Amino acid sequence: MFNLEIAKVAHEVNRAYCQALGDDSQLTWGDAPAWQRDSATNGVQFHRDNPDAGPDHSHNNWLAEKTAAGWVYGPVKDAEKKEHPCFVPYDELPVEQKAKDFIFRAIVHALI
Repeated sequence: MFNLEIAKVAHEVNRAYCQALGDDSQLTWGDAPAWQRDSATNGVQFHRDNPDAGPDHSHNNWLAEKTAAGWVYGPVKDAEKKEHPCFVPYDELPVEQKAKDFIFRAIVHALI
């Protein structure tokens, strides 16, 4: 399976998980902004290149990508301000946010 196809599946599963948590802010893959689709695709490539990387490494990869793009911590996700509440070390994430990294990794490994 290609990275883009895996990223789409991972994105949609993440969107469903967020909805289960009461967060309806995630758009469908087709409506998601390019930066969000690119981020998911980057995450897939990261796990292809680093098959032994754990969920914490996945988060650290995401943090590095966001840092390079100018994102910072903010109490609420705001793409215009480039602020995100998960812009913290992995150990400081709430368990429901850590679960996203476990789920993403599992999807990638199941589909590659």
